[in-house]
Amino acid sequence: MELLVIGVLGLLVIAGCGVLADRIGLAAPLVLVVVGIAISVLPFTPEIEIEPELILAGLLPPLLYSAAVSVPTMNLRRDFGAVGGLSIALVVLSSLVLGAFFSWAIPGLDFAWGVALGAVISPTDAAANAIAKRMGVAPRVMVILEGESLFNDATALVLLRTAVATAAASFSLWQTLGKFAFAVGAAVVIGFVVGHLGVYARARVDDSAINTVLSFTVPFVASIPAEAVDASGLVAAVVAGVVTGWHGPRDLSPQHRLSDTQNWRTVELVLEGAIFLLMGLELSAVIGDVHESDTGIGPAVGLSLVALTLTILIRAAYTAPLLRALRRRSERRQRLGPRLNEIHERLHDPEKVAEIEGRAARRTRRRTFDIERFRVRIRRLMADLDYYLESPLSWRDGGVLVWSGMRGAVTVAAAQTLPEDAPHRSVLVLIAYAVATFSLLIQGGTLSTAVRLLRPSAPDPEHEREERAQILTLLRAVEVPADDLSPKQHALALVRARRVALLNVRDDGSYDAEGLTAALESLDAQEISLVSQGDPSA
Repeated sequence: MELLVIGVLGLLVIAGCGVLADRIGLAAPLVLVVVGIAISVLPFTPEIEIEPELILAGLLPPLLYSAAVSVPTMNLRRDFGAVGGLSIALVVLSSLVLGAFFSWAIPGLDFAWGVALGAVISPTDAAANAIAKRMGVAPRVMVILEGESLFNDATALVLLRTAVATAAASFSLWQTLGKFAFAVGAAVVIGFVVGHLGVYARARVDDSAINTVLSFTVPFVASIPAEAVDASGLVAAVVAGVVTGWHGPRDLSPQHRLSDTQNWRTVELVLEGAIFLLMGLELSAVIGDVHESDTGIGPAVGLSLVALTLTILIRAAYTAPLLRALRRRSERRQRLGPRLNEIHERLHDPEKVAEIEGRAARRTRRRTFDIERFRVRIRRLMADLDYYLESPLSWRDGGVLVWSGMRGAVTVAAAQTLPEDAPHRSVLVLIAYAVATFSLLIQGGTLSTAVRLLRPSAPDPEHEREERAQILTLLRAVEVPADDLSPKQHALALVRARRVALLNVRDDGSYDAEGLTAALESLDAQEISLVSQGDPSA
């Protein structure tokens, strides 16, 4: 009964903080952390220690899965180089620099344990992205932030295990690289298979409620086997989510997807709220452990502020050359523009197509050449070029990218997995807790001001209107023969044909994800309305 009461009170606090956050103009995670801290310091509140596996294995897989389902897959592919660099190179760099700092600043702490703490602090938090999204950060910056936070936990956790093993004098560079490659590679395979199987199975279930229940199991069906073979369960859940988000619009009915959206939105609210509320509630327990150490709370908090400053500076130092590299890549691709246009025109000239097919057949010794597949490839390259030209990342966007990289509950949970015999363990946990809390409150609380001062790129309303008009023209051009069909059947067939046309241009990357998503949602609403009218043959 006590657990039931606590659970009900927790849900009420989450809901109340959500309402309060809307009224005072703050992001709900910030309010929840502050409320949790306030509750934890009350004299009658007992010390609350949360099992870290509850967050790492219980709360994060569904949250990351849900975020991956909704991330624009085509845009994630386009900036996967930047996402990979932030998820791997930046985490490794931050861990090493922070490790050197901690081993110098904390007496008796060697470099390996310093790197372990650095790995705990380095990854950004996926749930904290809700703060950046609320501030209207540019879509391309948001995709990079979301992609980074989806994948960097795997790097951090592998580094954490490696540093702990190094402290036990069992470190091997090649063995570590092999473990990391296996942890990510096996997770990708498992997530890919589970994602496809999940969509396949759910497409054959008619009841939307049952379908949604099955969707709740997918992140765990991916993460649990991955963890069982020492792969990354979080990466497996993310890959399953990406696969579901890509194939769901084609294979799942609009009723199923609408039900998923509504129910997962509630799940996200509860899980994110629980993570940040628990993070605040753990304050008294963390401080209680430090009271028993010789270091003291003040020095630990001071070290956390320095560590947070270092993470921001390292991120800025990494982001600056990253932006230059992205800009150079865009310039190189821009020079390919005339050549791509020329190839595109030739691929629609019957005489040129016959010539291309003949040369390809002679060169490859094949009887046929898939000219349509070649056309799709060229269209994608041209769409990628348009994306880079229309969404350039300036130094202002880089500033937002740096300041939006917040730490959160993952850092707190990972810190609590440090072995009990780790030197100064309670101090290390407090430093991680303080870094995460200060990061959320300082960076998250001032992000709106940073966005206002930096004035980063914003969506072009004229471009959005043009794209909406082009999408509308595309939909109107779709035709379906009305032979032997009732008016309702014809309307339903037309809606479905238009969805296929939209998904085809989505696969080419021809339009912004936001415009396509809005158009797909409109078609879904039309189909649900038609089906609900009860035509048995619909």
